[in-house]
Amino acid sequence: MIVIAGVLGGAGWGAYLAKSRGGTRADMAQYAAGFGIAFGLLGLFLTIFVERMA
Repeated sequence: MIVIAGVLGGAGWGAYLAKSRGGTRADMAQYAAGFGIAFGLLGLFLTIFVERMA
């Protein structure tokens, strides 16, 4: 669940950031993909950490 939230949150934040910087749709898609992957990986590591601690 944390991974999905990270991917969706990161994608939304990336698209918003690109749009606020005056980017085109392609820029928004690229930022959304990059941030989604990065935050998804952070969520994955957080999930693994929480499962190991439980």
